[in-house]
Amino acid sequence: MTETRPKALVVGTGFGCRIQLPALLGAGFDVVGLVGQDAARTAERAQANGVAESFTDLGQAIAATGAEVVAISSPPHAHAELSITAFEHGCHVLCEKPFAADMAEARAMLAAAEKAGKVHMMGHEFRFEPSRAAMANAIAAGMIGEPRLANISMLLPQLTTQQDDMPDWWFDTGAGGGWLGALGSHVVDQLRTWLGEFAGVSASLSSVSATRGPADDSFSIRFAMKSGLEGVIQSSAGAWGPPLDVARVCGSEGTLWTERGEVRFSGRSGDRTLPITPEFALPPAPPLTGDPRHETARWKSLVQVELPAYTVLCRSLKAAIEGRPAESPVQPATFADGVACMQVMDAIRASASEGGKLVSV
Repeated sequence: MTETRPKALVVGTGFGCRIQLPALLGAGFDVVGLVGQDAARTAERAQANGVAESFTDLGQAIAATGAEVVAISSPPHAHAELSITAFEHGCHVLCEKPFAADMAEARAMLAAAEKAGKVHMMGHEFRFEPSRAAMANAIAAGMIGEPRLANISMLLPQLTTQQDDMPDWWFDTGAGGGWLGALGSHVVDQLRTWLGEFAGVSASLSSVSATRGPADDSFSIRFAMKSGLEGVIQSSAGAWGPPLDVARVCGSEGTLWTERGEVRFSGRSGDRTLPITPEFALPPAPPLTGDPRHETARWKSLVQVELPAYTVLCRSLKAAIEGRPAESPVQPATFADGVACMQVMDAIRASASEGGKLVSV
């Protein structure tokens, strides 16, 4: 039986070329066009990535190519218009995070998806990261009893070494830039996947070393979940020194934490490392395109982290479009998750603007 290869468009020539394009190809899609803002630059990048056609208008691109799927990685402030256009043209949509500019746009995007009756997924690929998936499974299985306390610390030197290579919109709050949108949306999704829904937040946004614009490169959040669990998140992309990435959830019967790709447990029975079972293992990354940016330090460092999990996400997208079970047991994020995440993000920003005031979600 011949495998079907749904026709896909990629909107965005940065992350879209770095991750979405090779992930879609690796998952069995036929990428038939690249959509960008600048005609000459988009054409050049389409050629470098082996994509036959380039466009600056999404509606025209869908009409010209007969695309069935649109993968969006434009700056966040454009996500709503692009997603709604894609749904109105009868396409399935994979949209990057942060989901939208605000809750009003997020709700409009979900409404358009539901009206169109098409598959809609979010680019929360780290749900598929093996240690996160294994930890979610262990918490759900009751390994630590009732979860009561959580702590996430992620300090990275990303901007100290790569600031000049970042796109301008990343430093523009009006375009959806900043570290809260870039990483905070992933963390919110991670905690919702592990622990349920948020009840309230108290937050601050700041910059440690960013110099190109007003957007934050760091955030601190105290939060409470509807279950009663309380926790703290602290993260920065502008911290000199070695990376720190630790997530802990403490419960009535033990503690689970992720560190250096492992999941550890401590409880009355002692300490041990949990095995990563085969269903959570990631496949090898698919081949990269010929884009010369793959030779830059920034792309090399990010691709190895992002691409394998994103490929599994795209495989789940293809399975959903074809109406068959996905290979991975991990549930991908949908536009409904995007709305829930956006509600938390709006509350974080509201709290930060009022000096850390407690804001209900």
